[in-house]
Amino acid sequence: MNTTLPPFAALSSDAADHDAERRQMLLATAGVACAGTLATAWPFVSSFAPSERAHAQGASVEASVDDIPPGSIKTVEWRGKPVWIMRRTPEMLAALPSLNSQLADPDSQRDQQPDYARNPARSIQPELLVVTAICTHLGCSPNMVAEGSGNPSVATDWKGGFFCPCHGSTFDLAGRVFKNKPAPTNLEVPPHQYLSATRVLIGEDGKA
Repeated sequence: MNTTLPPFAALSSDAADHDAERRQMLLATAGVACAGTLATAWPFVSSFAPSERAHAQGASVEASVDDIPPGSIKTVEWRGKPVWIMRRTPEMLAALPSLNSQLADPDSQRDQQPDYARNPARSIQPELLVVTAICTHLGCSPNMVAEGSGNPSVATDWKGGFFCPCHGSTFDLAGRVFKNKPAPTNLEVPPHQYLSATRVLIGEDGKA
């Protein structure tokens, strides 16, 4: 039996094979193009979603205060900045008014704190100071210097407070800057509120 196909049948078979190959090539090309489009679009779309770090930098920070002994400081991070929470003793609080004549802004007239912290203790609860641990001169981090430490860089009648080792600015235990120092303003008091007797929320003041 003669199985040779007539010329027109051979041409039809070749054309069909060619069409099939062409369809496969088009599908493969479309798939690569689609994948490339998705790969290009993903970074663009994801750029609209805030990163975890960006979200964390704007978030409030909750901290416990019941584990801070009298006269001690706890440091927490808020928006990438160190924030001190200090439990002051009655003696520390009693010494604050005696320093007013030595301070550049004893009554906290400049806006370095919320209105509810514009008082002699610069705090909501007198014994607890919440203050940003960044010098208002050039952004260095001060150190706590206790009364009677013998540090020659602070006043001889030093009652305790904060000393910036970068350029010598000094602050009292309410974060108020002493006169004739490089730092132009008191340390900043961030917005905060107490959620309970043992918890403070830094970054929100509870006022809508």
